Amino acid sequence: MTDKKLIGVDLGGTTTKFGILTPQGEVQQRWSIETDILEDGSHIIPNIIDSIQHHLKLYDMPADQFAGIGMGSPGSVDLAAGTVSGAFNLNWEGTVYPKRDIEAATNIPFYIDNDANVAAMGERWQGAGDNDPNVTFVTLGTGVGGGIIADGRLLHGVAGSAGELGHITVQPGGYLCTCGKRGCLEQYASATGVVHIARDMAEEYAGDAKLKFMLDDGEDITSKIVFNLAKEGDPLALKVVDKVSFYLGLALANVGNMLNPKYIVIGGGVSAAGDFLLERVQRNFEENTFPNVRQTTSLRLATLGNEAGIVGAASLVLADHAQTEE
Repeated sequence: MTDKKLIGVDLGGTTTKFGILTPQGEVQQRWSIETDILEDGSHIIPNIIDSIQHHLKLYDMPADQFAGIGMGSPGSVDLAAGTVSGAFNLNWEGTVYPKRDIEAATNIPFYIDNDANVAAMGERWQGAGDNDPNVTFVTLGTGVGGGIIADGRLLHGVAGSAGELGHITVQPGGYLCTCGKRGCLEQYASATGVVHIARDMAEEYAGDAKLKFMLDDGEDITSKIVFNLAKEGDPLALKVVDKVSFYLGLALANVGNMLNPKYIVIGGGVSAAGDFLLERVQRNFEENTFPNVRQTTSLRLATLGNEAGIVGAASLVLADHAQTEE
């Protein structure tokens, strides 16, 4: 096992990324293809198989050189069956069978997990988590996802919903979430949540601010624009960022108080705001954690970027082998 290579697949709604890695986590080859979601996403798995087979032929690497293929996928993943259901951004409304189909075509063992869990595994192994056995990952993108590694194991819960940090309630009775309840972190700290807060605060803001002028003028804004204006000192944008940081800091403090991980790693597009965001979240985190957690759990920015998915996917192969050997 120690000298066999790993394949990581990061399945996304627009792009599918691939990597060939060493067992030590070094990415040796990378490539990507467009994710073809037409015709109920029926082309996705065949395209993944074709791409893997094409590249293994290109690199002259037979199947027996690989310990396994790992894949991160949106939707609800049944780990034992190797199936995915409800991945609506892939047009997979029914159940899909990646493990069955990819193993049969490649003759390489296949492992799969939810994409946010897989990104958490990647950041824990080769990123900001320093391979510590206790790492929580939160990703701030269009939505808010997460993954929890506790005592070296990825937590799934009784129905696969462990680590759904985006649905921590931060504002009882607040914004309606796509999950059906109100006040979820996802509605306040995601890219869309930042814009929602900005629009609501602009309606009540009476001062002079470029962000208010843009919104009143009907311009489209993004979370990136809000953070850039805040960095320039725009008073309304700063209020928006402070509010987002409060909600995120509160949610992560609850995570810290419950799990006491070594690191809580913040990734995803919104985290590109960097230390400007992190410092504000840190203050709210410290206000809402009790002393032992405050002194032992650290907030960090993710470091792997787009590679987190393929690195974490590849690590699923190692995790399975480690559990088999226990």
